[in-house]
Amino acid sequence: MTALWIPPVYEDWETSVRLLRAYFTGRRAKGGPAYTGAHFERLAGGGDRPETADRFTADDLLAITMLSVPVEPHGAVQLLTDPDGHWQRLLSAIPRDARLEDPACAPLVAPGGPATELWERLANPRGTYPGKPDGVGPVVAGKLLARKRPHLIPVYDVRVKALFRRPRVDTTFWSALADALRADGGALRARLAELRTEAGIGEDIGVLRVLDVIAWMHQGEIEQAAG
Repeated sequence: MTALWIPPVYEDWETSVRLLRAYFTGRRAKGGPAYTGAHFERLAGGGDRPETADRFTADDLLAITMLSVPVEPHGAVQLLTDPDGHWQRLLSAIPRDARLEDPACAPLVAPGGPATELWERLANPRGTYPGKPDGVGPVVAGKLLARKRPHLIPVYDVRVKALFRRPRVDTTFWSALADALRADGGALRARLAELRTEAGIGEDIGVLRVLDVIAWMHQGEIEQAAG
């Protein structure tokens, strides 16, 4: 497993708070939120609300578009109808309150665990499973899981990958992040929670989302500055 290198921006209190506030509370000049992703976890009460936690809904498919990833129509039908029953089976095996930093939850994201199997069935990067939903790849699969289990699965895309200097083929980000959140008595997790409080974005936003928003925003600024 490639150990997680922690970018220095998380130690830069002023920058991290500024990025969080810009993302979650910034407004466009003509009205509305500056970043639609601010609605990702909150839309329709969240993907992990009890009545819909173990199935994909139209609200979930709309929520991931807030993160700029669509699902093709046929893929949407497969996600919503669950023709083979795999989505419900695997989601129901992942507790709603599962947290990545909890050692007891490690089997959920380990190889063969329900979260890993669900991601593999959705993304099917190696062609292991038939019936992959049209238009769903690794990034879309990860964002769907982050919507359904926001305290267990982080949003992980090209910007996050770049900022954390992860390898091109990266199958260990979840476990590496879990180790980092548990290290030093949970110092990183505590830091993320403190940044959330200081930014005033709401205690309902999970620490994994705090981590990915700071990464996404900061990497975006780095890329913009580089031209």
